[in-house]
Amino acid sequence: MSAESVSAQGFAQQSLAVLQQLTRSARDDVARAAGLIADCVRADGVIQAFGTGHSQAMVLEVAGRAGGLVPTNRIQIADLVLYGGDDPGVLDDPLLERSPGVAARLYDLAAPRPEDLFVIVSNSGVNNVIVEMALHAKEHGHKILALTSLTHTRAVPAGHASGKKLVDLADVVLDNAAPRGDALLELPGGGAVCALSTLTGVMLVQMAVAEATAQMLAAGERPPVYVSANVPGGFEGNLELEKRYAGRIRRTAS
Repeated sequence: MSAESVSAQGFAQQSLAVLQQLTRSARDDVARAAGLIADCVRADGVIQAFGTGHSQAMVLEVAGRAGGLVPTNRIQIADLVLYGGDDPGVLDDPLLERSPGVAARLYDLAAPRPEDLFVIVSNSGVNNVIVEMALHAKEHGHKILALTSLTHTRAVPAGHASGKKLVDLADVVLDNAAPRGDALLELPGGGAVCALSTLTGVMLVQMAVAEATAQMLAAGERPPVYVSANVPGGFEGNLELEKRYAGRIRRTAS
């Protein structure tokens, strides 16, 4: 890797090359992921999205955004405070994600139904709370769609006592094609800069949503999709769509 490659143009060229390859290589996995999403919506389920750290960016991409599906719910560590009554100081613990029992509490606070689909996002796929959530979801009969880096997860040991990784528990895996450690541009003398997983993760999420929508349209169904609240009538229309899922997605009243 030359020093010249560590530049705006270098990142643009390399990341675009990965995205172009990904759109081809992920086609079959995206179709399977879309099938899980469409089946969940048809069954009156909610897509429960969970991730920690920067993976929360992908959770936001799944849950509650304009152009996305309405029956989606965001699960986050902060729910322990927002809905579980914990002192805000618990969020200052840098090892909270490794603490046993956290995922079980978050699951209970979300109160998912058996028909709900879990979308779990983790670049490494080995953090304790991530694997614990996947185990808990699996034990309760949920389908699991994982978004992770196969390169990274294969290069690191399991962090959960079960020895499992997220990929071991998922029904469908979307590989974000990010390198080990996520950063794309190698630095002279070691190290790397510029994370890739957000770009590729957004592509995979939106491809899966597009394909799920196509499957529902082909079956003569109209997918419940958010309109931007910043266009006339959007806010009111969204509220009407959300009524069907009242109390099941955090954007609605119970």
